[in-house]
Order: sequence, then structure tokens, then C-alpha cells
Amino acid sequence: MSEKENVTKSVKLTGVKGMNDVLPPDSAAVEWLEGKVRSLMARYAYRNIRTPIVERTPLFIRGLGEVTDIVEKEMYSFEDRLNGDPLTLRPEATAGVVRAVVEHSMLYDGGKRLYYIGPMFRHERPQRGRYRQFDQIGAEALGFSGAEVDAELILLAVALWKDLGLTDVRLEINSLGQPQERLTHRQALIDHFERHPDALDEDARRRLYSNPLRILDTKNPVMQAVVESAPRPIDYLGEASLAHFETLKTILTANGVAFTVNPRLVRGMDYYNLTVFEFVTDRLGSQGTVCAGGRYDYLVEQLGGKPAPAVGWALGVDRVLELVREQGLAAIEPPLDAYAIVSDASSLPLVLQTLQTLRAAGVSVQMHTSTGEGMGSMKSQFKRADGSGAQFALIFGADEVAQNLVTVKSLRDGSGAQVTQSLACVAEWASNLQSRT
Repeated sequence: MSEKENVTKSVKLTGVKGMNDVLPPDSAAVEWLEGKVRSLMARYAYRNIRTPIVERTPLFIRGLGEVTDIVEKEMYSFEDRLNGDPLTLRPEATAGVVRAVVEHSMLYDGGKRLYYIGPMFRHERPQRGRYRQFDQIGAEALGFSGAEVDAELILLAVALWKDLGLTDVRLEINSLGQPQERLTHRQALIDHFERHPDALDEDARRRLYSNPLRILDTKNPVMQAVVESAPRPIDYLGEASLAHFETLKTILTANGVAFTVNPRLVRGMDYYNLTVFEFVTDRLGSQGTVCAGGRYDYLVEQLGGKPAPAVGWALGVDRVLELVREQGLAAIEPPLDAYAIVSDASSLPLVLQTLQTLRAAGVSVQMHTSTGEGMGSMKSQFKRADGSGAQFALIFGADEVAQNLVTVKSLRDGSGAQVTQSLACVAEWASNLQSRT
């Protein structure tokens, strides 16, 4: 083996910057959130869809818009080694969901309510709550044109905040209007910014004629004055667009959902029209958007399908869980019901048989394992049982095993109470160990 090969093999391999491992107990938090989402989506009759992580690059160029930050700066794109096809790790999921709906003719028998959970990829500077690989949860309603479906999706998100116990989240809404109204507003924006060339930064000047709406979304504090004085999308809405927006506001008000109309709210993708919205918080610093979405009535046709309206939202899992922690909510790692303490390795077959019966009955139980020097002292096993967080210790001592019994000892209520149970009827007392609901 060469010296170079030796050096290469000795170098410690680490993960890619901004693509993080999710380890226990954090992984339990992710599972907890996903469980809440799946339960909620079922109540709202949204069905799960899973699309590939890798899609053809033109899907995102056509769907998101060529002059967007995602397409211009953030996509992980490469060529397929076999056939040279341009491929991209998905930076968002809506385009892929629409592609799947079109490809499989899912709207042939009416609208569909769908949701997804999975990783997205964007090549950007990693920062708090914003990573290069990040999980998103999203809900999409395709084939429905009414403002009541916009409201339903917002109410779905509000219900999720309630299920998670989140309170410090506020809703901002706006309407971008229909394409012709957007074109009129677009020209007004260009005229406005042309009158203030010295107030524009390099990014704004580059976008002035290709995508002036995105200038409104600038985070540059120097540009805030010229942005605040710019024409607002809502001032260019026609009668139908205004009626759609008013219906949305009426439904939200009737359901007790507080909101603010933010006339500067735009979205980073070109496919949006009419309703756009964001749920924001002040608890996460500059990364205050927790969930965002809106209506995209022309994307289905744009990606090759028959014209069909659609609306949806997406949230970042990292940001939501960070907000859960910021608000000091209860620990979300599921508690362990029991820890098995074993005095002698010869009793392991009986112990494992008992634990399998308990697990089948829904009890979460961890077994102490042997080492090359045996099972270890009872004292050390009790220490591990206490450190595991288990509610009970199951003591398989020599005397208990000889009589086909197990001693169940309480570890958390301070009493240290013990009771002896028969191994011949484990299923009958298993429920007494369960701490989970």
C-alpha cells in the first residue's frame, strides 16, 4: 500500500457542510412532528404523495422561473453519467408534485388533496434553521379554484400550530392577482424603480427587467424606503381577484384566525398568483418565516397538463422544531416504559420471550445486554435503568426466574414500590407498564 493510500485511509471522514446528521433524541422530535402531521392530514382528507429526490433540471427552470435565486444560485445540478440528462436534487417539492399529478393523470376524476414529507436541497450558506439539506412538510390541493380551499389550507396550518402547542406564530396574507394584473403591476414597478436608480443595489438592478417583483422581497435595509414607496400588487387587482381575496378574509375571520394584510408580501417562485401567505415568528431571528405558500393556478398547464387550479404551502421541519424548543414546550422524546435487569445470562431466552410478549402488547422496553464478562452487577444495571428514563425496572433475578416470576419496580414516583408478576400471564399485566397514550 502506498503512502498516499495510507494517508487517505487514516483521514477522518465527515459529513457535507450544511447536510446534518439527525441523531437521538433529535430524531425522536422529528418523528413526533411527522406523527402529528400525518394524524392531522388524515382528519383533513389529505393523502400522502412521495416523489423522487432527483428530477430533471428543466422541471425547476420551467416551474420556478429562470430568474429566481433558487434556479440561478442554489440548485445542486449535474449530468447523468449514462445519458447526459441534466438532473437536479429537488430544491422544493411543489414542481415535482405537479409533475407527478400530470404524468399520472391524477386529476381525471376530480381534484386531489395531497401532502408530502421529505428532504430538499439548496446550495446556500448554512445558518440557524437554514441548511443545505433540510426536511419540508407540504400540503397541496390541486383542481380547486375557490378561495375556500385557500382558507382550508391556512386553517390546516393553524390546526397544526395548535396540535404542536405553538402560540407565537402570526399570519400575513396578500394577493398578487391574475397574470394580466401582474403584468400591469410589473410595468408600474419598473417605472418606479427606474426613477430611483441610485437606490437600487446590484441584485435589484440585475432583476429590474427580468423579475422586478422579487425586488420587493429584498432584505437590504438600504432599499427599504424605495421598496415601501413602490406600487403594491393589491392596487392593481380586478373585480374577480378582489372578490377572491375578500372571500378568503371573510372565512378566516369567521373562524377566528387573526391575520395581517402585508401588501409587500411576495413569494420566491414565479408560479404564484392570487393568494400568497406566510406564517412568521419573532422567535427565530432573521429566519422568521415558519410556513409559506399560495395559489399557483397556471403551473399544471405550464408543466404539460390540462389547465387546473392549485394552492399549497410548505414548512421547514428544522424551523418548526426550533420554535417548539424556543417556546419551552414539553420534551417530545417518547418515554421508555421499562428496562429489563438480568442477573444471569442463562435466563436470557426466557427474558427475551417475555420482552417480546410485552412489546407485542405495546410496551416499550429495553433489555440490558451481556458483555464478554457476563451481565454486569445488579448495581450497575440499576444505574443504567435509572439513566434510561424508564418508568419501571423489570428484575429477572435468580429467585424470580426459578419461580417463573419477574419483579416490577417503580423508578419514577419516588416510592420504589415493587410487585411480583407471573411470567405465565404477561399479557394480563402488560398494560400496567404503559406510560404512553
